[in-house]
Amino acid sequence: MATISRMWFIFLGITCFYVTYSYGENMPQRTLSRGTHQEALLGLKALKASITRRDSIASTPPSFSPSPTPSPLPPQEIKKPHVYLVTSYGADPTGNSDSTEALLAAIADAAKGPSEGFLMKDIKDLGGAQINLEGGKYIISQPLKLPLARAGNLMIHGGTIRASNLFPPDGHLIDLSTSGESNSYNYEYITLKNLLLDSNFRGGGIAIKNSLRINIDNCYITHFSTTGILVQSGHETYIRNTFLGQHITAGGDKHERDFSGTGISLQGNDNAVTDVVIFSADIGILVTGQANTLSGVHCYNKASGFGGTGIYLKLPGLTQTRIVNSYMDYTNIVAEDPVQLHISSSFFLGDAGIVLKSVKGVVSGLNIVDNMFSGLNKGVDIVKLDQSNSHFNQIDQVFVARNVVRGMNLKATAAKMSLLGNGTSWTADFNKVLLFPNLIKHVVYSLSASGNTFPNHALRNVSQNRVVIETDEAVNANVFVTVDQGNAS
Repeated sequence: MATISRMWFIFLGITCFYVTYSYGENMPQRTLSRGTHQEALLGLKALKASITRRDSIASTPPSFSPSPTPSPLPPQEIKKPHVYLVTSYGADPTGNSDSTEALLAAIADAAKGPSEGFLMKDIKDLGGAQINLEGGKYIISQPLKLPLARAGNLMIHGGTIRASNLFPPDGHLIDLSTSGESNSYNYEYITLKNLLLDSNFRGGGIAIKNSLRINIDNCYITHFSTTGILVQSGHETYIRNTFLGQHITAGGDKHERDFSGTGISLQGNDNAVTDVVIFSADIGILVTGQANTLSGVHCYNKASGFGGTGIYLKLPGLTQTRIVNSYMDYTNIVAEDPVQLHISSSFFLGDAGIVLKSVKGVVSGLNIVDNMFSGLNKGVDIVKLDQSNSHFNQIDQVFVARNVVRGMNLKATAAKMSLLGNGTSWTADFNKVLLFPNLIKHVVYSLSASGNTFPNHALRNVSQNRVVIETDEAVNANVFVTVDQGNAS
């Protein structure tokens, strides 16, 4: 078929040449007018089209049927991204006017947006919807809440939110809570990121209640009068790379004695605080829930000498808390009746230490190991006992050892001592180093006598944290004694 098509085009070329030549030979020798010339060209084009059409028909296979004209495609639905720009809702990024309604409208649209299924039971997956603050500064007069419970996979990020003078003093700028009691979780996988939250000394920063797997990342929370971050019930809230302070200061503030409020309050289980700085508050972190982890925390919120506390573990009888790789800067860790508490690899500066506070006299499963303490040479103990309510009388599996101390008094539950003398009695006094008074549970000793004598010797007395070794004759000897207060019963 392709050969026949090419032959038709060759024939067409010869015909056009012949017509043109004949037309030129028979035409009078004159200049063609514009109209006559145009008519000739149109005639040639008509002839060419006629020959081409016949060629196309001739080359079409007998079985070929022309394709029907395709129907127009239905218009496709335009899928909108799950990103909600708050300025498109009328929010004022300059902070000159109240943006509460605009921000709540953006949150409402995100909450009722397309669902990608479910996370935990009955928690709607919003598909990673984002409330984008677009780097603006927004004033609000009431807390920002989701309009419905049982939602997740949502992010609020990228701007500054500040409380107005009309903001309720008991509220939080961002409030992930619902009214009424519920046996199921309110929210799951909500992320609050890259936010500066200014409470304007009216209430707190963030409240998370009965929720699961909440992320607070790279936030700066300041000027709170109650709590910077409140975590109540639920579990697995992760707070990381965040700065909190009631007042914006870098230490040495002349009004430090007046600092109030709490940086972070953990009233639930299984949460983690990582790489967080609390630079001004009466209490840096208050823990009243079990199985929480604090790592990389720097507290210089209020010096203990001014009545402040860096980390307060208010869980008498079942603490289950781990504090590692942290920095207590002139402020203490306080633990009430600690049971299963681990503190290690941390640095304590400026006479900061650890206070064990007796409520019912219980301390068990306590490890305070491998820390550094640096003090002001004022005779402060690295670990102190607060027995103002009752004496510790149930002590078991307590290990305070391997700590490095400078300018403070070393305290431990295990100690060693060597004595050199000539006589029949050796007394090893461990009161300066042992943590608990009048408590030695385990003693190991050895006696090395000089000369050719082989005296009989015995452990005669263990009381008031003193160990007495006696021989049946006077000898010149070295006595080595090891004691332990907290071995397993």
